[in-house]
Amino acid sequence: MNFAALQKEVYQNIREVPDFPIPGVLFKDISPLLLKPSLVKDIVLGLCEPFRNYGITKIIGIESRGFIFGSLMAQELNAGFVIVRKKGKLPPQNLEVSYDLEYGSAIIEMPEFAIHSDDVVLIHDDLLATGGTASAAAQFVQQKNAKLAGFSFLINLKNLGGYEKLSKISSKIEYLIEY
Repeated sequence: MNFAALQKEVYQNIREVPDFPIPGVLFKDISPLLLKPSLVKDIVLGLCEPFRNYGITKIIGIESRGFIFGSLMAQELNAGFVIVRKKGKLPPQNLEVSYDLEYGSAIIEMPEFAIHSDDVVLIHDDLLATGGTASAAAQFVQQKNAKLAGFSFLINLKNLGGYEKLSKISSKIEYLIEY
């Protein structure tokens, strides 16, 4: 499937849910995509293509929807898959990164043994909004002195500033569609 056709099919299969999880938010529900195995396969190939020659050794998937395509991308690129979760969801020993949210702060964790200095790491999540969680995940790569290959997203919400924030960390930020 060519890229334009893939983008069109992804747009057609994302369900928009108004006022979820709070009033004023138009939630982009990716679950209808997951009902179509051939589309999932095409999405994985589309997400992997820009990074195919980067020598990726690990893919970080951000909780929880980043696990879906991130783990499949790891299989496609023959890379290990690293989970990043909210504090308290992983057994010890973990690295922690605290980061600011619009109203408050949060902490994410990653198993301390998951990344090494010789790794080439791709960070994946389903959606790029403000870029806070993805930039926090990049700190794990920096802490381990590994190489950050870039960021991958299914969706970029272009008016929320995430792309600009991440562009200060990496010049390689890829996504399939944007709103």
